[in-house]
Amino acid sequence: MKIYSNPSARNIKFALIFLGLIIGAGTLLYTNSLVKTLQDREKQVIQLFANGLEYIANSAEDYSDITFLMENIIQPINFEVILTDKDNNINLESKADFRNVKFDSTLSTEQLKDFFANKIIEIDAINKPIDVKYISETDTLILTKIHYGESELITKLKYYPYVLISVATVFILLGYLSFSQIKRTEQSNIWVGMAKETAHQFGTPISSLMGWIELLRINYNDPDKVLDTAEEISNDVEKLNKITNRFSKIGSKADLKPENLLNCLERITDYFKRRLPRIGKMVDLRLECDEKIVAMMNTELFEWVIENLIKNSLDAIEHENGIISISAKEIRNNIEIEVSDNGKGIDTKRRKDVFRPGYSTKKRGWGLGLSLSKRIVEDYHKGKIMVKSSAAGEGTTFKIIINKQV
Repeated sequence: MKIYSNPSARNIKFALIFLGLIIGAGTLLYTNSLVKTLQDREKQVIQLFANGLEYIANSAEDYSDITFLMENIIQPINFEVILTDKDNNINLESKADFRNVKFDSTLSTEQLKDFFANKIIEIDAINKPIDVKYISETDTLILTKIHYGESELITKLKYYPYVLISVATVFILLGYLSFSQIKRTEQSNIWVGMAKETAHQFGTPISSLMGWIELLRINYNDPDKVLDTAEEISNDVEKLNKITNRFSKIGSKADLKPENLLNCLERITDYFKRRLPRIGKMVDLRLECDEKIVAMMNTELFEWVIENLIKNSLDAIEHENGIISISAKEIRNNIEIEVSDNGKGIDTKRRKDVFRPGYSTKKRGWGLGLSLSKRIVEDYHKGKIMVKSSAAGEGTTFKIIINKQV
């Protein structure tokens, strides 16, 4: 039987990383596109302002209305604008020559000159200044140079994708660390559960063997009883061997074959009926199944599921007159099997937890039994297992649905 591995977890990791890169790249490209659009619009506004000034400078007429219009054009500008002469000298006396520039008003004239000289170098590194020219028949002169920076919105948009990617990276890192911690905890629970489940699986045949050995000591002079006891011992040894084979199949691809369901269930119930008195349980184990029902199953693994449910019921029965009922019937293309008991029941809030690896309400066993049963039914037999009903003090019914023979 070949061992197979499930690469889905690794594929999911790669898919998440790839998706994260796509989202990050898309956010960066989209934001850069918005920034470029806003930069172009701001440049158009400044260029319009420069063209207006140049038009006025080259006209001999009075254009007070145009001047008013230009004031309205530049009024919405919310980024730094500085007007200088061709040598980058600023007139500090003219408040109209610098807009949206924050500075300390208590600075001296020399300090202000140094401040504006550095500010001009800073914003010229962002945008190339625009020259306002006077054009005559003989010469072209630069009257004014317009230096302009970027609006606060563009600055924020430039850093936005990096901030977003940084936050997302931190979030993914924290999620990955949390996921790793949860995974380690689950693995630890699985190891603990596997140890408990192994002990639980071996518990019944070993307890039975101890009882048969005691009978051998008592009846060693009676050949007939010795032979009967030896046969039961052989059955328990075979049971131990079957349990070992079951554990070896976990993680392997199980082969499904058409099997008579009644024969499978009878082997399990007969084994428990002969050994219930040896383990100190007075329980009526009942079976109801049509002898013609045939299902696609792996008998060794499926028997393990039924045994787990029976043992779970035995642990839940803490009183005399215990009853465990197993019934099976065909419904259309499916076979439905129910295992019921009159034990203490399961708390409504805990019904989903009973199939979780490592979950147990007892000091021994069942940290992994129902989880293994769920995997055997759903992963190997492509069926379903669930808690059909449960009530405190009244008992629990587990339901299994698998495909019948095609």
